[in-house]
Amino acid sequence: MKFKSILSISAMAFTSVSYAQDAEKNPLQFSGSADTYFKYDFQKKPNIGTSFASDQNSISLGMIDVALKKTTGKASFVGEVSFGPRGQYQSLLNGDAAESNEKNSFHIQNLYATYAVTERFSMTAGFMGTFIGYEVISPTGNFNYSTSYLFSSGPFQNAGIKGTYTFSPAVSLMLGLFNDWNTYKDINGVSHFGAQLSLAPVKGWTAYLNVLTGKNAGAAGDGALFDLTTAYQLTEKVKLGLNAADYNISGHNGGYSGAALYAQNAFTTAFSLGLRGEYFRVKDVGPLKGENFMAVTLSGNFKSGGLTFIPEVRLDHRSQDLFVKSDLTPTKLASQFSLAAVYAF
Repeated sequence: MKFKSILSISAMAFTSVSYAQDAEKNPLQFSGSADTYFKYDFQKKPNIGTSFASDQNSISLGMIDVALKKTTGKASFVGEVSFGPRGQYQSLLNGDAAESNEKNSFHIQNLYATYAVTERFSMTAGFMGTFIGYEVISPTGNFNYSTSYLFSSGPFQNAGIKGTYTFSPAVSLMLGLFNDWNTYKDINGVSHFGAQLSLAPVKGWTAYLNVLTGKNAGAAGDGALFDLTTAYQLTEKVKLGLNAADYNISGHNGGYSGAALYAQNAFTTAFSLGLRGEYFRVKDVGPLKGENFMAVTLSGNFKSGGLTFIPEVRLDHRSQDLFVKSDLTPTKLASQFSLAAVYAF
């Protein structure tokens, strides 16, 4: 018994020393962002209904976002939580309190664990920012402050389990099973299959071919979303990007399709200018006809340390007279100016 106790104590001591050494080698990583903005719609009405920056003629809050990451051996963990409108209820209604955004003051952006089974194969489970699309919830991950129609229409997060196999530095494949879009838990069971083929054909060029299929709770049919996201660093200063997607719900029950082009030029290390052009179509639902949107967004990025100022002008056109002028008469055109301050830490 004494010998077993000595062995147990020795094992515990060795584990503690190993854990301490690993913790020193791989400390807890801490990062995040904070953002605020002013937006003015030239029709004096909040016409453009994409995500975030929605308050008219107001100096408003985005969110404060805090992310933690830790790796111990083959296992890693990511936790990210946000406070404020951008994260609290503009990107996902709050968990079990979805009927009232006032019941929670925070939003979990990411909460997942990963295990590296081998050097090439890893498994991840939890609640994750979606693998679909070009733009993300965090303002530090986007060049433009306002978002595209494609971003606003697609999933923001996917809860599920996925496996990723890296064939080479240029090719990897992810396969996964997921809940409904944007839910902490699924009320109709694990209902979606997703896959992503990642390619890096040449230096500076990345491409992601994505698919997500399944039936959302309450949907009139099965949905299939196909998405292409690609970016190419053409020169040291010029970057080009493309996001194209098609989402179809079976039985002629709607969906969307569209494409967004991105062009950015870094004139100096402190100033960049970017243009986004987008075409977006809402599909017909039975006899109800859909409509088309076209949007052009010009954004500047002025950087000083961790702070980025983003002045932005945006012009949108829709095929139906469903925007409104200041006197409430219908129009097909809407335009806005915004100025955002985003700090990354």
